[in-house]
Amino acid sequence: MANSNGSAPPNGAAILDIQGLTRFFGGLRAVNDFSLTIHQGELIGLIGPNGAGKTTVFNLITGLYTPSSGDIRFLGQSIAGLEPFEITQRGIARTFQNIRLFPNLTVLDNVRIAYHFHAGYTLFDAILRNRSFDRQEKELTERAQDFLAIFKLERVQDELAVNLPYGEQRRVEIARALASNPRLLLLDEPAAGMNPNEILNLMELIGFIRERFDLTILLIEHQMRVVMGICERITVMDFGEVIARGTPSEIQNNERVIEAYLGRGAN
Repeated sequence: MANSNGSAPPNGAAILDIQGLTRFFGGLRAVNDFSLTIHQGELIGLIGPNGAGKTTVFNLITGLYTPSSGDIRFLGQSIAGLEPFEITQRGIARTFQNIRLFPNLTVLDNVRIAYHFHAGYTLFDAILRNRSFDRQEKELTERAQDFLAIFKLERVQDELAVNLPYGEQRRVEIARALASNPRLLLLDEPAAGMNPNEILNLMELIGFIRERFDLTILLIEHQMRVVMGICERITVMDFGEVIARGTPSEIQNNERVIEAYLGRGAN
């Protein structure tokens, strides 16, 4: 599936380049001088103890927070300070630690909502519900149904999202994020609350969507089985700062990482 948002990074540049990112909340420095470079097609893990600042980084990338200082460049252009919808339009999508589906809408409608980002009809067409509106609504529904089939969710398309098992709700959330046709996908603790079998299915799903949609993925996750099993590089945060970078094997044996997770004096 070709991706139409933007083009390849210029001259082999990073798809995402974060430099000196800092965010204060009052007198609290939640993120301090954070830097991260990600290239096209990579699957990168961002880990750290609770409160390390990981989700704050995601919120800064996606425009929910504005940086106090530093810059975020996506496909060579600064996105720091843009509104969330503007960042989505440029090709970044995300999921949340706590699933944010519309629980009382069907699975199909949850995905259709994301496809309305691409709707070509006007407000006038929607008010009149004219032929142009009807035609494009039908096309959006068919595209959403085709998309659900890719995720093996077509059998539950008419189910309310709230009635699905947790693992399938997470699958719907990821499908909805991808319906916006992103270049970069941010996954915030996708394995949270999953049982071992659901975690295994999730790992397979992430690998599948990476290849199927030519995605670059940045992943926050506490489940080390997931991080060590699928990530190529890992950045570790503690108290808002980067304390280590490396491959999974390098991170597993890093003393500063072990100390951050287990505390001083841990064997």
